[in-house]
Formats: sequence, C-alpha cells, structure tokens
Amino acid sequence: MKLNAKTRYGIRTMLEIAMNHSQAGVFQKDIAERQEISLKYLDHIIHALKTAMLIRNVKGKKSGYILRKSPELISLYDIYQAFEPAICVVDCLTGNEICDRSGQCSAQGVYGNLNQLIINYLQGITLQDLINKEVSLHPENETEASTSVYQD
Repeated sequence: MKLNAKTRYGIRTMLEIAMNHSQAGVFQKDIAERQEISLKYLDHIIHALKTAMLIRNVKGKKSGYILRKSPELISLYDIYQAFEPAICVVDCLTGNEICDRSGQCSAQGVYGNLNQLIINYLQGITLQDLINKEVSLHPENETEASTSVYQD
C-alpha cells in the first residue's frame, strides 16, 4: 500500500488549517506557500476535503478555511477517504474482482486481516495526534495550535 500525493498533501493541508486557523480561517494562498504546494494542485486537495465535509469556508468564496469539527474527531482514515475510495491491499478484496481461487485461497483471509489492521491503525491516529507531534517538534507553534475554535 502506498499513500498517493493527494492524500499526503491532504494530511498536510488539514494540519496547516488546524495549526494556523483564526476566525477568518486559513487562506489557500497561505497553505500553498507554507506547504510548498502549487495553488492549482491545492485546488483539488481543498475540493476533496470540502466534499468529504472535513473543512469549510468561513464566509463565501474569498475567505479562509476552517475544520468542520475538532481535530480529536478527525482521523487519518477520514482524510484518506477524502482521496481514495477504500483501502484494499489486493484486488480480490474489493468484491468486484473475479478470482478463480476465491473461496479456496488460504491467503485471502490474511489479506483481509492486513487490510483491517491498516484501517484500524489509520482510524486510531487523529489530527490532534499530529498537532501534538508538530508542537513537540516545533514548540514555537504551540500558541497557534492551542487557541483553536472549531465550528460545524
């Protein structure tokens, strides 16, 4: 399994919004600059995060972005799902793949268990966990991250 660029940038974008937001929200140009993501590519990231109901505009089109819920309630799996339909370590687990060995494959259960372990792992890590890690790596960011207000 490999996380695609959109998923990785989505995680960075969510962390940026969580760490640096204000009542006006975090502006896309600021996210792009601080995270070194092109504005055009970031458009796709922002769109996916909005569609997944993870972020929203504060007011209208020319405003910043805020989280829709607190970082303790947003898992890495939630962010992953904004960009990918489902985790699937092998095609035969999708239910769409016809395999001649289906029902007779001793490894299929192993693949299914691995799939579930990955999902559980990503569900067990929240955006708040990433904020805590960021603050431990860069203590100067603690003030911004601790003065957050999230709106639904």
